[in-house]
Formats: sequence, C-alpha cells, structure tokens
Amino acid sequence: GGLVLLWLSWSSVHRLGPEQQGVVTTFGKYSHTVGPGIAMTAPFPIQRLEKLDTQQIRTTPIGSSKSSNDNLVLTKDQNIIDMAYDVRWSIKSPERFLFQLDQPEQTVQEVSESAMRATVANFNLTQAIGDGRAEIEGQVLERMQAILDEYRSGVLVQSVSIRQSDPPAEVTDAFRAVNAAQQKRESNLNDARAYASQVTQLALGETAEFDKIYEQYKTAPEVTKRRLYYETMEQILGKVDKTIVESGAVTPYLPLPEMQRRNSGESNSVTVTGKKQ
Repeated sequence: GGLVLLWLSWSSVHRLGPEQQGVVTTFGKYSHTVGPGIAMTAPFPIQRLEKLDTQQIRTTPIGSSKSSNDNLVLTKDQNIIDMAYDVRWSIKSPERFLFQLDQPEQTVQEVSESAMRATVANFNLTQAIGDGRAEIEGQVLERMQAILDEYRSGVLVQSVSIRQSDPPAEVTDAFRAVNAAQQKRESNLNDARAYASQVTQLALGETAEFDKIYEQYKTAPEVTKRRLYYETMEQILGKVDKTIVESGAVTPYLPLPEMQRRNSGESNSVTVTGKKQ
C-alpha cells in the first residue's frame, strides 16, 4: 500500500514553478496544458506531464568569428560577406513546440539562416557591413517569425543580433584597400567642390565690382578712366623705389634710389621724368 501511494503521489501530483508550463498527454496523445502551481493528473502510464520553461530566453548562435567556420552570404551587388549572429527566442506555445516539429532547435537555426540570406540579398555590401545592419536585423526577425508561425512551431523570436559582418578573410586586405581608395576619392571630391565654390564666389565678387565701375563709367567716363589709371599706377609703382623729377636742366645731385635700396633691402627702382605742367 505504501508503494502504491508513493507511486500515485509521484506520478499524479506535480508542482510547476512560475516560469513553467506543463503539457499533459494521455497514452501519448496531447490532452491539455497546465500553468504554474500544483497540477493533478492520472498516474503514469495513463497520463504524463512534461514541464517546459516558457520564460527562458534561448540563444542560437549562427556562424563564428573563426576563419575555419565561415558563414558566407551573398549581397545585392554580388559581393560575399562572412556573417555571424545570434538568434534569441522563447517558447510561446508548449504543446506546439513539443509535437509540431521533430527538432525545433534545428528548425530555428535553419529558418534563421534562410531568412538572413533572403534579407541580405536586398542590401549592397556597404549597407550590409555598415549602417544597414539594424534594418537587416529587423527584417530577419520578421521573416523568421512569419515562417515559424506558418510551421505552427510555437516559437517566439525575441531578437536577432549581428556579431560580425565582414568580407571573407581571403580578401580582407583588398577590401581595406578599396575602402581607403573610396575615402580618398570622397576627400578629393570634397576638396574640388570647396575650391570650385571659392573660385565661383571670387568671380561673382569681381563681376559685381566690375558692374559698379561700369555704372560709374557710364555716368562720368573721363573721371572714371583717370581714377582707374591712378589706381593702376599706384598698384604697379607702390612697391618699388621711384624718383619723380621735372624735365629740363635739373640733375639729381643725391643718389636717392640707391640710398633707399640700402635702407630697405629692396632692389627695384624706377625713375620717372616728365614735363612740367
């Protein structure tokens, strides 16, 4: 009698933790699902209860950072990248998780690989290894969940995190050289645009100045020509030594240009003579 009672209590009374759910089967066929707490079933082998942790977040790693375990994926522009990522998932329907799929963990891995390849095929190389990774993760999660729901797998995908998205190890050096060339190209283009903008602004300024002078010239041509002549002569002769004397029998008795050269260290000099006005 004691053995019978022990057998009945062991196979009929079940305690489930707050994170667990129990799937009850009758002669191997699904009967119902019970929640946390104390659950009663018929003794084994009539009924059996299998506990599942539905709150646990399971992680399925895909790919590896080791060169010997490449996970190569083709991009939109027909480049190949080596990807490694983690898929985090949990159980949302215990009965489907147990009975719908033969190997649910293997199914999650295969679905994730298929979804990743289908998603990366819509992105080019620069996006797949750069700022497009977050968008790729979101699309892969949506694709995975849609496929798993179609399979009635009872799996809920929590997140997809890309750990590595690089070119294959065999072409890493060449890829870095291409990136360096692209960055240099962008730098040269930016320098050219800045120089073009500077030249354009200078030309616009000179054009505006010319338009102002032309308006003054139309109003007073002679005065404007004389002023331009004086300004031009001032620019030409402003940085050289010069001595202006009147024509006639006047002879310079002091070597003024030579003295100025010695004092300033400059070597240019101009002597201008003209008629007395």
